[in-house]
Amino acid sequence: MSASDQYIRVTKQFSFEMAHALMGYDGPCKNIHGHTYQLRVTLLGKAIQKAGEPKDGMMIDFGNLKKLVCDYVIAKYDHALLLNENTPRELVESMHQHFENILLTSFQPTCENLLLEIKEQLSYILQSTNYSLCALRLNETQTSYAEWFLSDNIKIN
Repeated sequence: MSASDQYIRVTKQFSFEMAHALMGYDGPCKNIHGHTYQLRVTLLGKAIQKAGEPKDGMMIDFGNLKKLVCDYVIAKYDHALLLNENTPRELVESMHQHFENILLTSFQPTCENLLLEIKEQLSYILQSTNYSLCALRLNETQTSYAEWFLSDNIKIN
């Protein structure tokens, strides 16, 4: 099998600070608290195979992957407070008087739901490229994380 026929995976890791609260939850996560999230983005594709070209053997420039994820994910969530849109309006309005980056979501802002939201954002951005989103991993703590894999979501008849 030649190099041009083989798929490879490229992964880049990112870090951002974010707070959230789980509306109506019966444990301590119902309170506003923050995490240092670690996000791993893995793309699947084929490396460029053009002898003599500077990007020969490269699937994507890591700098381009960094810019893409930083522009569409990190810039949105870093130092933000995520709350469910069902949070009492008067509370949200009061917080907006003192804090800038409050994001209301249609979903409970769990690690799992945030991961799926990031997956949707990146999949949309990548649809016009030569590679696809293969896997995501979002660590909420050093020992707790959620993962998404393309292979788990392919329907086989």
